[in-house]
Amino acid sequence: MKKAKTKTRPYDPAEYLKTNKDMAAYLEAALEEGDPALITHALGVIARAKGMAQLARDTGLGRENLYKALSSEGNPEFATVLKVMRALGLKLHADAA
Repeated sequence: MKKAKTKTRPYDPAEYLKTNKDMAAYLEAALEEGDPALITHALGVIARAKGMAQLARDTGLGRENLYKALSSEGNPEFATVLKVMRALGLKLHADAA
């Protein structure tokens, strides 16, 4: 008797970011780590959860450019980060350390 194979798929946090509050909490956790690559990656995950095509329209940036800039290897300009955050309905804020 053959044993049934278990099918797995890679974990995608974008599948669990359903509300703006979820997305803000996810980004806040990345910001607390202080790693620029992690923050950029988190923005990319949030962008995929919202819809990259719509984000491209809202920001006026190319979809492929957004995928590249918001990957963990991406290095977007700060102006791009702010544009993306605004289009995602998120705000950057500061607290005293």
